[in-house]
Amino acid sequence: MTLKIISATDIIYEGEVTSVTLPGALGSFTVLHGHASLVSTLTGGTIEFTLADSGRDSRDIPGGLADIDRDVISVCIY
Repeated sequence: MTLKIISATDIIYEGEVTSVTLPGALGSFTVLHGHASLVSTLTGGTIEFTLADSGRDSRDIPGGLADIDRDVISVCIY
């Protein structure tokens, strides 16, 4: 899967991942390979993700919007 985290002025992260946990407005949720298409608002919190090479990483965000479609997770932050 590909994770893209962008702001209005910068690309925060772009790379291959095996799972992503997002701070959804109604609670956190995890995206795995083959996840159904989804659009969700995000609250302030932490995006946690597992890298394709088995490492882990995270990014704190103030809030935003996530679009999940065909194994591409696009996160636009405020």
